[in-house]
Amino acid sequence: MPTHVIVTRDFDHMSEAAANIVVDDIRRTLATRDSYVLGLATGNSPTGLYKHLARAANAGAFEAGRVCSFNLDEYIGLPGENAQQRALHPESYTFFMIQELFGLLHTKFKETNVPWGTLVEQRDLEQALAASPQDYEILGTDVGKAIVIRRDPTSPFLRWLREEILDDYAAKIEHVGGIDLHVVGVGGRGHVGFHEAGIPFDCSDVCVVKLDDNTIANAVADGHFASVEESPRFAVTMTADLIFRARTVVVVANGARKTEAVTETLLMEPDCCVPLSYCHQLSGHEGKVVFVLDRTAAARALEEREVLNRRGITVEDRT
Repeated sequence: MPTHVIVTRDFDHMSEAAANIVVDDIRRTLATRDSYVLGLATGNSPTGLYKHLARAANAGAFEAGRVCSFNLDEYIGLPGENAQQRALHPESYTFFMIQELFGLLHTKFKETNVPWGTLVEQRDLEQALAASPQDYEILGTDVGKAIVIRRDPTSPFLRWLREEILDDYAAKIEHVGGIDLHVVGVGGRGHVGFHEAGIPFDCSDVCVVKLDDNTIANAVADGHFASVEESPRFAVTMTADLIFRARTVVVVANGARKTEAVTETLLMEPDCCVPLSYCHQLSGHEGKVVFVLDRTAAARALEEREVLNRRGITVEDRT
């Protein structure tokens, strides 16, 4: 199924259009199945979508109690004395989801899942990495790196991290039959979740990432952390390969910072220098990818409309 691009007027219009796609897919799926598996992202772009989604659920458009959700990623290294404090930190993605979606629902989702990064002590991770370099590979051609722990590490900490934090999360998604629809935002350099630019596509499904300096700088610029020094340096994330195994992916992007990443993604073949470009793998295997963009993020894509049409990418201008 070809990739489809929807161009909207502004953030509010983008959010409403994307939410309608999600609600329609949930209703259609729940008409024939008992439950629905929804993949979620954090960041500024999907916040409006989540408000529309919560309003739709609260109005009875679909049964929220039959939805199970899985988030893309979570930080390692948030301030806090224990996992509970870190999970409730205002910049944790667990807290974000409660604030932006879960807490708005009158009937809560059947189950919610966020990668278990807050269980990991950053200091313990750094010590284990320094003490057991034979237990992992560092993969990536740019500043952000995937730390891929070997299957049978000698370090008890790294064994626990791989088996119970990374592999168990991926296994849980597989156990429920995979993700029906995944909401995805776009990083300024085309990263999805914390699958940073240059990290190969054939990593493990869920991995630890040492974050790109650009990602950290953007987190500070967006007001999430007061300084680069306070921002976490690691995260747990789904990789692009797992994200784009969803049956449908809805990519939301707005603003000038996303224009180049979106355009490059649509025009290129899959390449790990722009992780979002892995979307073409999904659309080439009977999956559905829908980009919902505001007018600014779509500016160059509209200029390249004829080229995109030749590539089988349809562009619908709703402005």
